[in-house]
Amino acid sequence: MMAADLIRAQGIDVLALFFETPFFKSGKARKSARAIEVPFKVADITRRHLEVVKQPKHGYGGNMNPCIDCHALMFRIAGEMLEEEKAGFVFSGEVLGQRPMSQNRKSLDLVAAESGLNGLLLRPLSAKLLAPTIPEEKGWIQREQLLDFQGRSRKPQMEMAQRKGITEYPTPAGGCLLTEKGFSRRLKDLLTSKVDVETGELELLKLGRHFRIAPHTKIVVGRNKRENETIRSLAGENDTVLRSVSVPGPTVLVSGKLSENTLDIAGAITVAYSDAGGLDASEVRIKEGAHESRVVFVKTRDKVEFRRYMI
Repeated sequence: MMAADLIRAQGIDVLALFFETPFFKSGKARKSARAIEVPFKVADITRRHLEVVKQPKHGYGGNMNPCIDCHALMFRIAGEMLEEEKAGFVFSGEVLGQRPMSQNRKSLDLVAAESGLNGLLLRPLSAKLLAPTIPEEKGWIQREQLLDFQGRSRKPQMEMAQRKGITEYPTPAGGCLLTEKGFSRRLKDLLTSKVDVETGELELLKLGRHFRIAPHTKIVVGRNKRENETIRSLAGENDTVLRSVSVPGPTVLVSGKLSENTLDIAGAITVAYSDAGGLDASEVRIKEGAHESRVVFVKTRDKVEFRRYMI
């Protein structure tokens, strides 16, 4: 937001561009763009980004976050959009040293080079501490009106926002699910078990409890009404959906190879996470893809038995 304000102050039209995948969504960015009245565009980069996540040239951060490769990809795509958007250069709100691994001087230079933008990538908030870019050298941007922010503190940006009368802005933490340990564990499990991953499978990683009951068979168990509804909406034509009939319980989705054994385990998990309580058995409705649903009685077992499958 502050970088956009700096560039607009020099009489330059700005388009706010957000790169969306199942790992990071545009809601907060859209709200920020609206707050400073800047045009906003979303580019879905899921397919290209997933390839980077699978095999990042520069490795991962603390979890499955390939920050340097991810940034380079985003800027590369932005560069590809310059002509169609009739734009002259790309800029970002990055601050030198704010992220010790991905925003040190070496990493910033590396990202600029690998994106193909090189001198067409400007970081207005730290520009005075970095080498001059093409927009500065050609006089499109006045370097003296740019800033020299550096380090992890956001106080300079917050003070700048206050002077500009901007009171609503996103918190610095969060946003990318790839930085989260639990989500990264689920994603690694999915990528290990499948070559071609669908977007719906990535969305499912955000929901419920996950169980790997066989090398190519996984179960997702909803934890509440909202998750149950979302899981049903994400079920594919080859997936199996189980629901408790006689007592409140979760929606359970089984994906991958199905056998009588895995189906028995799925039924038992459905009952274990339902309100069956002290009942000896409970009814479970099973819907296998396009087939007619059927109801079976499943013996009640303690959910502790299934923790060894949990991802």
